[in-house]
Formats: sequence, C-alpha cells, structure tokens
Amino acid sequence: MKTAVIYNSDLHFEHKQWESELAFWKDELKSFNNRLGELVTRWTDKDVLAQLEHYQNEFILHGNVIEDLQEAMEKHEMNISEHSNKLGDTMDVPMFSTHKEIREKMETQRQIYADLKKEFFRFLSKYM
Repeated sequence: MKTAVIYNSDLHFEHKQWESELAFWKDELKSFNNRLGELVTRWTDKDVLAQLEHYQNEFILHGNVIEDLQEAMEKHEMNISEHSNKLGDTMDVPMFSTHKEIREKMETQRQIYADLKKEFFRFLSKYM
C-alpha cells in the first residue's frame, strides 16, 4: 500500500487562500458596519434598532472568529516553517491533523458567514 505524502508547500498554498478569504471577510464586515451606521440614522423604530444591534453583534462575533483563525494559521505556518527546516518539505501526522482542524473550522465558518450575509441582505432590502 502506497502512503500519501503531504507537502508543506501544498499546505502553505491553502493557507494563502484562507488568508485572502479572511482578509476579504474583514473588508466586507467594514462595509456592513458602515451600512448599519447609515441605518441607525434613518430608523427610530425599536424593532429595527434591535435588529441592527443583532447584526452588529453578529459582525463582532464573526470578526473575532476571523482573528482566531488568522492566529491559528499564523501559528501553524510557523510550525510548518520550523518543520521544513528540520525534515524537508513533507508533513508529519500531528501537524497535518492541526491543518485539517483549521480547514474544518474554515469550512464551518464559511457556511455560517454565507448564511449571515444572506440574512443581512434580506434585512437590508427590507429597510434600506
């Protein structure tokens, strides 16, 4: 049976993709928060303001998740780099497990964020 080899360069490439995606999310959150700011000045209805606060809280939470993911990737990237210096371009099992955990978190957050955006856009179309 042939064993699959996992290369650090492949994991690094995936990290770069994730970093771009997270940076995009951060930029989007800035524009979403700007949109909330506009709506706060237009509405005095308590229900609408409560929904605005809900989205503000969701965006803060998502921003925190982005920071956590960025920190985890940075730490993992440093481990990959140190590992590469010792053993070349292949990955050991524990390090790949860490990478898979980050991948799963990214996939989960991608879905959560997509759902949040859909919900927010529906809200905007109703109140803008």
